[in-house]
Amino acid sequence: MYLDYYGLKENPFNVTSDPSFLFLSRAHREALSHLVYGIREKKGFLEITGEIGAGKTTLCKALLSRLEPETKTAFILNSNLSEPQLLQAILEDFGITVRQKNRISLFRALNDFLLEECKKKSNAVLILDEAQNIKPSTLEGIRLLSNLETDKEKLFQIVLVGQPELKAKLDSPQLAQLKQRIAVRYHVRPLEKDEIRQYIFHRLEVAGSTGDINFDDQAVERIFEYSGGIPRLINLACDKSLLAGFVGETKSIGRGVVEKSICELEGKITEPVKV
Repeated sequence: MYLDYYGLKENPFNVTSDPSFLFLSRAHREALSHLVYGIREKKGFLEITGEIGAGKTTLCKALLSRLEPETKTAFILNSNLSEPQLLQAILEDFGITVRQKNRISLFRALNDFLLEECKKKSNAVLILDEAQNIKPSTLEGIRLLSNLETDKEKLFQIVLVGQPELKAKLDSPQLAQLKQRIAVRYHVRPLEKDEIRQYIFHRLEVAGSTGDINFDDQAVERIFEYSGGIPRLINLACDKSLLAGFVGETKSIGRGVVEKSICELEGKITEPVKV
C-alpha cells in the first residue's frame, strides 16, 4: 500500500521467513557459524533454540545457501507428525520415491539414499523446524535415524530447531540418549539495543530504500522497548509505522508515530498523531 510513496520495490517488514532480508546480528552470526561447523564436520545432531519470532527459520533458510552445492537437504516445517508420517515427509523432501509406505521400507529407502550420497562424498542435512512440538516417542525414532553411519562418520546431520520448550523436552529422562548425541547447541538471543537501528535500515535497504526514510533515535528507542529485540515484533512495529507515515505524508518516523502504531497493534484506541 505504501511502497510507491516510499520508493520501495517490496515490503521491508514482512513477517515471512525471507532469507534475502536476513540481518546477521552478533547472535545470528554466531548461530550460523555453529550450524555450518556442525554440518561440515558431520557432528550428527545440532540444536538451535530461540524465542518466538527470533528469526530461527529465516536463519535456517539462509543456511541452505551457504552449504556446498552437492549437499542434499530436507527442511520439514511441520514437525508435528507421527513417526511414519515424519519419515515419509523426510523422504519426499529428499526427493526419494517409495512404493511401500511401511516403516521398514521407508527406513531402508532412506538408508540406501544416504549410503549412495556417502559414496559420492556428499553430505545430507535434515532440518526439523518447530521441533518443540515433536512427540517424545517420535524424537526417539529420530534418534535411531542417527544410527545410520559408517565406521568413520554420520551419514547425515539432523538439526533440531525450536522454541525454548525444546530444551525442557530434551531434559526428560526418556530422551537422555538423544540429548547426549547433540554435539552442537546454540540459543539465538534477541537483537541487542545497538543493533536495532542497523536492522531497520538493513531491511529498508534490501527493499530498495535510497536512505530517505528515517526512524529517529526516539523512534528506535521505542521500537526496542516494545520488541525486546525480537525481529518479528520489530517488523510489526516498523510496518505499522511506515503505514502511519504514509497516511501522514512524512518519511521521518518519530516516537509519536511509533507509539501510536504500537498502541494500534495492541488493540488500543488512539488519537491522531501530528507528524
